[in-house]
Amino acid sequence: MRIEQTPIEGLVIIHPTLFLDDRGYFFEKFNEAKFADLYGRAIHFVQDNQAKSTKNVLRGLHFQKGEFAQAKLVSAIAGTVLDVAVDIRPDSVTYGKHYSIILSAENKIQLFVPRGFAHGYAVLSDEAEFFYKCDNYYKKDAEGGLAYNCPILNIDWNMDLKDAIISEKDLLHPNINEYTSTLNS
Repeated sequence: MRIEQTPIEGLVIIHPTLFLDDRGYFFEKFNEAKFADLYGRAIHFVQDNQAKSTKNVLRGLHFQKGEFAQAKLVSAIAGTVLDVAVDIRPDSVTYGKHYSIILSAENKIQLFVPRGFAHGYAVLSDEAEFFYKCDNYYKKDAEGGLAYNCPILNIDWNMDLKDAIISEKDLLHPNINEYTSTLNS
């Protein structure tokens, strides 16, 4: 396992070490002790989630608030997605900045998204299965979101947004400036 730092502090890419032979491959998807050694602190995951979606499904940008904030370790176990994380940590020098990366079953890359980020993904292949480990339990009353098409964030989702399949709930999220104003009130 190798960790690569992104331009946003705490948001890291995890590259697996693949062991290949004529039977196929093997790799260790997660090892808490190795991750803690490489990342500099331990993360204890308590919940695993998996979602299957079709091409052009766009999920996000989601987060959990307050004591229910979640760090996530995300990957595509089938198909290809564009994964996006937005820094919403109020005191961060990269507040409002986003990072995107292609995650796929082929590249086996994982993205570690620390607490304090909004997160979403768009399905680029015909289908995709998305897997994520969370370090805190989901709580409906603590969910929040940002508009996927926020002009301030200006995220390139690698798809025509006219074709995007988006939940009604995700259509109602505020722009980041509206979210920011709630932090100060």
